[in-house]
Amino acid sequence: MDFQIKNRMTINKIKLIKFKGRFKIMKNKSIRMNLIRLKKVIAAVLVISIFFVFTGCGKSSDSAATENKKQKAASTADISSSDELNKKRDNLYQQENQFFADHKNVWDKAFSFMSKNTAGDAQSENYADFLASTVEANKDSFSEEEYKTLSKDIEKIRGIEEEIAKVEKKIAAAKSSNSASSESGESTGVFHDFKGKDLDGNDVDSSFFSKNKVTVVNFWFSGCKPCVGELSKLNELNETLKKMGGEVVGINTDTLDNNEDGIKEAKEILKAQGASYKNLTFDSNSTVGKYAGNIMAFPTTVLVDKDGNIVGKPFMGGIDDQSNYDKLMKQIKSAIGQK
Repeated sequence: MDFQIKNRMTINKIKLIKFKGRFKIMKNKSIRMNLIRLKKVIAAVLVISIFFVFTGCGKSSDSAATENKKQKAASTADISSSDELNKKRDNLYQQENQFFADHKNVWDKAFSFMSKNTAGDAQSENYADFLASTVEANKDSFSEEEYKTLSKDIEKIRGIEEEIAKVEKKIAAAKSSNSASSESGESTGVFHDFKGKDLDGNDVDSSFFSKNKVTVVNFWFSGCKPCVGELSKLNELNETLKKMGGEVVGINTDTLDNNEDGIKEAKEILKAQGASYKNLTFDSNSTVGKYAGNIMAFPTTVLVDKDGNIVGKPFMGGIDDQSNYDKLMKQIKSAIGQK
């Protein structure tokens, strides 16, 4: 970027103003976006850390490490993509600068006709159009050869400006996409085409959800004490929810991919806690499997509508705490239209 600025400084002050202004704005935006992302990461880490201390568990299995690696890889890919776009844009500006350097004398002459009043036009209109209008307005001041040189350069610059515009749109879209994907609780159709089994080996599909006004899905794992501690309360909730046209279902992440040892242990824990509601297992590479793999705090509970959509935000924390139970019940009543 310093190379570009120096080039434009030696060519023309007005061109430098446009160049520096454009990149200063972009650079500042980039810095702000990185700071915002960093703050979000720090905030998320702090929230989860505090949550683990008081009410929940983090992943303790190898699957957690695997998912963390996947998330880091995806994040790195996004950053890499953005970096490539920024490099491409910088390269296009360098190409543009080269025209001014190659034909410095004639461009210095053209820039000499620009006043401070026209600098604003360079910011507000297509830069190639701005250059063309300047040259046309002072056409009689150039020799035929100079005019041809300027005209050819302007057309090439026009093409570069069009490419720059395309790249900047992609950069904006990438930022928008990253921002959207970073928002928690916005996954929706996770259970649309659900296929799995209960812990007794019976097939379960999306019709399981369609028969309920709302299904309360609780994600847990066997080594999570807060998860185990709320099982009896979830069973109590299931009995209450049945009268309201809903149901509770559990998903123990240790049982995924029909893990026999995980299923055996989960069934023993459920029996010991007096929890008789249905628990499900499924392929970890399925849509819901990937969703489960991204959960970083346990227990986590979500509400699912008839169409398999997650409604509202995930609820974190054990409902054996009465205040948490009341909050979850409020969400449930809202989801099924009760007051």
